[in-house]
Amino acid sequence: MTSIALFGAGGKMGYRLAKNLKGSRFDVRHIEIGEAGKARLKADLGLECMDQAAALDGADVVILAVPDTAIGKVAAGIVDQFKPGTMVIALDAAAPFAGHLPVRADLTYFVTHPCHPPIFNDETDMQAKKDHFGGLFAKQHIVSALMQGPEEAYALGEEIAKTIWAPVMRSHRVTVEQMAMLEPGLSETVCASLLVVMRQAMDECVARGVPAEAARDFLLGHMNVLGAVIFKEVDGVFSDACNKAIEFGIPALMRDDWKKVFEPQEIAESIRRIT
Repeated sequence: MTSIALFGAGGKMGYRLAKNLKGSRFDVRHIEIGEAGKARLKADLGLECMDQAAALDGADVVILAVPDTAIGKVAAGIVDQFKPGTMVIALDAAAPFAGHLPVRADLTYFVTHPCHPPIFNDETDMQAKKDHFGGLFAKQHIVSALMQGPEEAYALGEEIAKTIWAPVMRSHRVTVEQMAMLEPGLSETVCASLLVVMRQAMDECVARGVPAEAARDFLLGHMNVLGAVIFKEVDGVFSDACNKAIEFGIPALMRDDWKKVFEPQEIAESIRRIT
């Protein structure tokens, strides 16, 4: 049985992984230093934590369910306990991309991250519809990268990824560099920023007299239909008036050189700030 040492098992992310790994084919060894996290694992999932040294001893896989800012320090502090061939799994591309994983050629480094449940989906169960993050009830896609190690190791990494992010639809293989382009580049620098601007625009309408509920309903409804057309979820076109608004709206809102956020040096600088 493949043994997995889950580092940070009682944290926000680690708890989700511990829940999905429970009952799987893997021998999971839970590591958590916080008393609140230990208590939650015991009370909610009936899981006991192990001493760190015992859990890491002979582990086939080590999952680092810790914040980006802590991965470098945590990994450096335990890497000497890894046997050759150990697979180290990171849950975000930031720290691996920034070079925060220890230099050891005899280890396998695997990075995986959820896409989160898509806006356009077929969920009908209310729990799934409310599972916006994913990994509980709603189906989602995932991305994974084999950063270092033998090609045959990818299959094990992907199996674990599909387990911890379940239920999973599509599993995409990318590189660490491509994953960094997706996050923070696409999902946070671009998407999150523009969504914040959209919220600010809604608040501006409210400040100018539009009823708050009406503004919210109008914006979210139009996000749905406009997004369906833009992302080819439906076969539709915009009206001439909408196209004209877009033609004049983009230069009013966006810098001409905004795509430079995807340049390698910009991605690297963004990740430096994160980590």
